Amino acid sequence: QVQLVESGGGLVQPGGSLRLSCAASGFTFSNYPMSWYRQAAGKGRELVARITATGGRTNYADSVKGRFTISRDNVESTVYLQMNSLKPEDTAVYYCQRGVDYWGQGTQVTVSS
Repeated sequence: QVQLVESGGGLVQPGGSLRLSCAASGFTFSNYPMSWYRQAAGKGRELVARITATGGRTNYADSVKGRFTISRDNVESTVYLQMNSLKPEDTAVYYCQRGVDYWGQGTQVTVSS
């Protein structure tokens, strides 16, 4: 069955960095675009970044452009989100998504001093 397992979240100070990982299994990873979403407390889920199946194209929310980088390893069936220059407003649960269907369980990112 399809499984998406996020990891790498935690508590970081403003200006710090984190790298999230989403390990995929149960399907042919290289056939699907992948996305990272986030949901802050009391808010809706928003798209953070998306990458095509081959990794050739990416797009980002305006709020994270220039700070976050999405990438993928189709051999390891893993998608990554490198987050730099983190701000308190980046605090949220971060989810990965396969295509437009399956979701992972999420990983908490908290940016606070």
